[in-house]
Formats: sequence, structure tokens, C-alpha cells
Amino acid sequence: MTALHPSAPIASSDGDLLRQTAEGSRSAFSQLVERHRGAVWALVRRLTPNDALAEEALQEAFIAAFRGAAGWSGSGSVRSWLLTLARHATYRHVRRRAGEPSSFEPLDELGAAAGWGQPVPVDELLARLRDQELVRRAMSRLDPDDCDVLVLRDLLGHTGPESAAALGISLNAMKSRLHRSRLRLIAALREEGFDA
Repeated sequence: MTALHPSAPIASSDGDLLRQTAEGSRSAFSQLVERHRGAVWALVRRLTPNDALAEEALQEAFIAAFRGAAGWSGSGSVRSWLLTLARHATYRHVRRRAGEPSSFEPLDELGAAAGWGQPVPVDELLARLRDQELVRRAMSRLDPDDCDVLVLRDLLGHTGPESAAALGISLNAMKSRLHRSRLRLIAALREEGFDA
């Protein structure tokens, strides 16, 4: 049996790193940041109009994680917790639309605005999207709650349970929100002149 090299880092779970961070370990926090920076950056960049705001939100999210490490409950994944912090940090840096998120419109109205009944099915319409600027303009028309679920599920590819945890809602609520948000996005794309 060979002895471990004394300077070799020992792989720790995210939970261990967060607990060590709560005890004041900057090294553990650095490892945690290194491990999750890419995922947090992908989320904040998709939710902000430019790199500068995304960088501010990224820094604020990790500062909040460092300060709040002791408050992590241990339930759910650390990544979901970090993504939740990042989402909240983003909204402190990006001007939210006035008022509360839109109420639930009847599905038949959402479907009509999205082009239900047209010859091109919704799934095919989504698959044909290639113009990122068009998508960005359409996303800017949506409420932040719609953007959140679309970014997590459709753009970043997180699983349903991961997305639900990051949003702080049940899996069924996430699925319902995702369905409505996709319809709102398609309607916004059509308003932006997307020709299916």
C-alpha cells in the first residue's frame, strides 16, 4: 500500500466543502467555486443582457454562498443552492419589469398566441430556431420567472428535479411553468417576426 503524498488534495464532496467553508476554510471555498463557476456563469449570463452584469451577479452569488455557508440546510444539492443564489443575485442587478409576474392566462389563449393549430408543430418550431439574437429579444419580453425555467431546462439542460430545486418549487409546478413559458416564448418569437 502506498502512502498518499502529503500535499495531494483530497477530493471532498460539495457538502464537505461547504461545511469547511462555514468553518472558515478559504481553500475549501476556492475548490467549491472552481467546481461550480461554469454552471453559475452559464445561468447568470443567460439571464443578463451583457457580460459586465453577469460578472457582478456571479461575484455576488459566490459572496452570498461564502457568507451563507453555515446556513445551508444539507438538503438538496449544493449546485442547486448556488444556482438559486445566482438567480437572486441576477435579479438584484437586472431591472425587473414593473408589477407582479403575469397571472395564468388560459391555455387556449397561450396556445393561440403560440400558433397552435398551425401546420408546424410546436416541437418542430423550437427545433428550427437558430437566430440567437431573435431568441434574446423574445426572451426579453418574458417575465423573469419564465426566463428562469427556460434557461435552466432548455438552454442549460438541467434535469427537471435540478431545475425545480433551483427554482424552489415542486417538480410538478416546474413542469407546468415550463409548458406555459415555452408557449409564451413561442408567442414572443412570433411577435418578433419569427417565420416558421
